[in-house]
Amino acid sequence: LQGIFVLGLPYALLHSGYSGLLLIVLAAALCCYTGKILIACLYEENENGQLIRVRETYEDIANACCKKLSPSLGGIVVNVTQVVELIMTCILYLVVSGNLLSHSFPYVPMTEKTWSVIAFVTLLPCIFIRTLKIVSKLSQLCSLVHFVIIFVVITYCLTQMHQWSWAKFRLSLEFEDFLVSVGVIIFSYTSQIFLPTLEGNMKNPGEFRCMLNWTHFFACILKTTFALTAFLTWGEKTKEVITDNLPSFLETLVNLCLLTKALLSYPLPFFAATEIVYSCISKDNHSNYSSPLLALTVRGSFLLLTLLMAMFTPHFALLMGLSGSVTGAAMTFLLPSLFHLKLKWKKLSFLEKCADISVFILGFLCSLAGIVCSIKGLLEVFE
Repeated sequence: LQGIFVLGLPYALLHSGYSGLLLIVLAAALCCYTGKILIACLYEENENGQLIRVRETYEDIANACCKKLSPSLGGIVVNVTQVVELIMTCILYLVVSGNLLSHSFPYVPMTEKTWSVIAFVTLLPCIFIRTLKIVSKLSQLCSLVHFVIIFVVITYCLTQMHQWSWAKFRLSLEFEDFLVSVGVIIFSYTSQIFLPTLEGNMKNPGEFRCMLNWTHFFACILKTTFALTAFLTWGEKTKEVITDNLPSFLETLVNLCLLTKALLSYPLPFFAATEIVYSCISKDNHSNYSSPLLALTVRGSFLLLTLLMAMFTPHFALLMGLSGSVTGAAMTFLLPSLFHLKLKWKKLSFLEKCADISVFILGFLCSLAGIVCSIKGLLEVFE
């Protein structure tokens, strides 16, 4: 829940004003809700009225919804969407790592692409990751580093409390700037891709809903506090990545922490993407799936692909925005609400149906707006 996007929240407040604070809370509630209904689609009631987990993955849910049209069509769409989003996330971490290394050591005569290659070398051990336990330990370290970054930024902001002013908040909003804020805030919460696997690996899956409530609640509190204190400190001078506003001695320290966070964040989307590919391979050829050589080949290919795209994809930030607007909105809002309506329609109350339909419409509008803005940006760059 606490990704790189969090560092852009103060900038989002710059363009959204008071409405940005409401958006942070609303996004937490919506993402928590879609996470719950997505997991509800994994279960069906048996003859005794007990809930039984009859599906294991996002793919299984999609196939169940599209079985009348095509037994595997839904799964193919979901898998392609997931893999694209996960690969783009991995590429983003490599690009960010190269950028952070370049800014941390400006006196070293190397380009950002060269620094990205160095970061890539440190990620080579990822090809040996075979279980979610290893990924979870790395994610714990990632969370620890993230809290260090948040602590440093908030502590510095508190030392500047004497210059805070609520007058810095904007009352008038530019529509396109507001859309940028919506994208940053919403996608700082997205985690739906990982939820079926996470819930399936919990010792007590019955505690999943409670866990989701508390994690989104604390994430909302932390993000609101972080965004508010940072924006009140720098106001109109707030930069896209808030660490760029810090004094030079703190900026280098935080950049190195961010680099550590980016490298520790990489294994989770990487592992999830390779697991999806493995599941597809295992359905076609069980003997090949069990081959250690094939496993290393697939993981190595994914690593190399992310490096090549990080180095040679032009205007990556805009392409990432376009991909995120399509895949992120689809996986977070459109598909969970659509699948929930399809599988649970007869058991849903009127209010629940209205909630799902509202989430679907909101997700569609956010996706459409993000696509338009990204394409407009790409056209301006190429012109």
